[in-house]
Amino acid sequence: MTIELDADQRAAADQLARLVDGRGRPVKGARGVYLHGRPGRGKTMLMDRFIATVTPDRVKRYHFHRFFAELHSAAHESGSIDTAIERLLGDARLVCFDEFHVHDIGDAMLIARMLDALFARRIALVLTSNYPPEQLLPNPLFHDRFLPTIARIVERLDVISVDGPTDYRALRKRDATGGFAAGRYLIGCPPTESEAETPAAPTTRTAADARMVPVGDACAAEAMTVTGASVAEAFTAPVGDFGTRAAAAEANAVRTARAAGMLTIPIGDRTLRVRAVDGDAITVDFAALCGTATSAADYVRLAQRFRRWTIEDVPRLREVPPDWAMRLVNLVDVLYDADLELTLCAAAPLPELVDGVVGVPDISRTASRLCEISQPVTAAAW
Repeated sequence: MTIELDADQRAAADQLARLVDGRGRPVKGARGVYLHGRPGRGKTMLMDRFIATVTPDRVKRYHFHRFFAELHSAAHESGSIDTAIERLLGDARLVCFDEFHVHDIGDAMLIARMLDALFARRIALVLTSNYPPEQLLPNPLFHDRFLPTIARIVERLDVISVDGPTDYRALRKRDATGGFAAGRYLIGCPPTESEAETPAAPTTRTAADARMVPVGDACAAEAMTVTGASVAEAFTAPVGDFGTRAAAAEANAVRTARAAGMLTIPIGDRTLRVRAVDGDAITVDFAALCGTATSAADYVRLAQRFRRWTIEDVPRLREVPPDWAMRLVNLVDVLYDADLELTLCAAAPLPELVDGVVGVPDISRTASRLCEISQPVTAAAW
């Protein structure tokens, strides 16, 4: 399929092309490229199209959340950040980071060391970001401490704006059969087939008169009404590696947990209460997933285990603490990068869901990405 690039995208694509020779090998010592702009302007698309032209064994591509999860894990195993960086980079001659950002001073110090290691090895570097370099780590309490790293970024990378007038995600109408775009954005959620057959407990909520909205054109569409029976109480079961455990044993564990009336799964050094687990699918409440101290690395690990996600009871984000909303931002980033199916059961249409949110960096990127799961859905589908 031919993609018509806008002016900013063409300029960025030309700059990226200079990083490799005619045989797709990274040019040693070439200046890297820093692409920045608002969400949905094609930065990731440009980076991935460029990577497809590079000799595969000399390039590493990371989403920033995944890289930090692997960096922390490798540092814990080796006892050294420098050793961990070496292990992750290997013999790559080109490293690409998608959604580069710096919001936390602790992460900022690790990022500074990582960039120094990359620059010292004369590795070509490509970054995509929603922020120009001077807006990284914007917290005024810490921004000055990151200025030397910002100066090195500007010195070593060509900074290019990819910020055309169109959010291309909002225009997409894809009938995807898998991956992130196969998800759905719903107002409320109808019960699953198994839940509809389960007698309601006194403490369960109901999904009667819940509305589900296909967001569609630029994330706006007329609501439809569906009705549903009560949603059964959540249940618990230990979650193992379905790829290495016998299916019969796993199914028996889930049945036992359902009978017990609870379901929890391990997440870091604690457990996460969920509504349902079915093979590689997980259903969980927003408050359980985002209302407790859960890191982006935790979401990365869960995404390696579960390929299909349903998040229920997502409130208007201005009604919850900013750190809850920020965790949803991180989760959507992780699922989007891994191209995992997401169904979101929300209290309001997408524009209203994110309206009025303050103190949450990258909320606009989340809204843009959720546009991709907008699909025509009819009540008959249930």
